[in-house]
Amino acid sequence: MLGLGLSAAAQDSPPPEAGPASDFSTEGEEPPQPAPEAAEPEEPVRDPNIGSVTTLPLPRYVSLKTSEGNARRGPGLSHRIDWVFKRAGMPLRVTAEYENWRRVQDAEGAGGWVHYTLLSGVRSALVVAQMADLHSDPESSSPVVLHAEQGVIARIAECSKDWCRLNTEAGRGWVTKNALWGVDPEEVID
Repeated sequence: MLGLGLSAAAQDSPPPEAGPASDFSTEGEEPPQPAPEAAEPEEPVRDPNIGSVTTLPLPRYVSLKTSEGNARRGPGLSHRIDWVFKRAGMPLRVTAEYENWRRVQDAEGAGGWVHYTLLSGVRSALVVAQMADLHSDPESSSPVVLHAEQGVIARIAECSKDWCRLNTEAGRGWVTKNALWGVDPEEVID
């Protein structure tokens, strides 16, 4: 015997050939696997109902701050002007955001990308009914204090589930939501 604990016969024989992978593991274990490649970090899932810039809800209503606002085909000054809004206070619906630009549309669906500085968070509504009766209280049985023709723009003071209190140049009163554009049916504004 040599001092290595092997017999002379074992030293003279060639080393055993490697068998299947199971020869290298203990019974019932899987053979070692190569380390997985580093996965690329996933982009966070963005909620399509939240603005990517402002984190405000989408869609939402705003109003035109100025008496003229260009709506462009894309978000930038290099894009062509498709539409010009010409009524200060006009309610607009924001449907998308990109940097300093907001994609908006009016009651007829016309619109485009507008620079955010042309928009205000002040809420307004457009009368879409032929003639809207403004009442003293949010009840159809309350006295009519004012009539507003189709196309009138008024500032929204507050809204309950079915009624909005409007401030117009001629006065103020409560009107049913279905006579307006610029507020969602179930929206409550305090």
